[in-house]
Amino acid sequence: MTGVSCTITDATAVLTLENGAKLNALTTGMLRELAAHLDALERQPDIRAVILTGEGPKAFCCGADIAEWGALGPAEFARHWVRDGHRVFDRLARLSKPVIGALNGHAFGGGLELAACCDIRVMTPRATLALPEAKVGIVPGWSGTQRLTRLLPEPVVKEMALFGRRIPAPRAEALGFAAAIAEDVLAAAHEIAAALSDVSPRANELAKAMIHGAVGEDRAAAIEALGSAAAGASADRDEGVAAFLEKRSPQFDGL
Repeated sequence: MTGVSCTITDATAVLTLENGAKLNALTTGMLRELAAHLDALERQPDIRAVILTGEGPKAFCCGADIAEWGALGPAEFARHWVRDGHRVFDRLARLSKPVIGALNGHAFGGGLELAACCDIRVMTPRATLALPEAKVGIVPGWSGTQRLTRLLPEPVVKEMALFGRRIPAPRAEALGFAAAIAEDVLAAAHEIAAALSDVSPRANELAKAMIHGAVGEDRAAAIEALGSAAAGASADRDEGVAAFLEKRSPQFDGL
């Protein structure tokens, strides 16, 4: 069986990619399950952090399941497989809660692009990063040439995408992609998540939106969300709603 499980302990949700027999390769069903979990977690105020990890000791995620997309025609491949994946990955990247990537093994192709959507990452010492798409005649399609180049230097992304080189965990940490290297990445991720108990979740949400706006991650939505939050907390907003419901002219005082 393949899928994405969600377990909740205290204020932390753990999403686990469950396709260990195929190194946690992503299927259409797994993408749908991941999106559904993210939508549900977004609406749970008691969840302070989300950890994303993979099943088994070998791979966090080796990318997209070739058996699923290999038979698709060019139009269907671009229109559905690539775009559907983008929507799910964008949903993960823009989750209002902090997301910790617990890279329990290799992150290749779509798996590396998935890891790039996390806010912070912990890697096992044996894990490596790679963009091997060219070996099967395609290019990174789920933000490997876009979001990833905001996290790693352009030459490093070219090393992987053009020359097929793997980036080992120590180098990933030196480049800032991994915050730490740990034998037990899940325990390390839980330790990071535990620190959020002393942090304002609202302040965290706003800070994440502001940072995303600065680097171009859904900038328009980030700006409008921040503006809407400020307007929604105003006395003018309360007066405007009350006036509408009472069918009278509003008396705004600018507060």
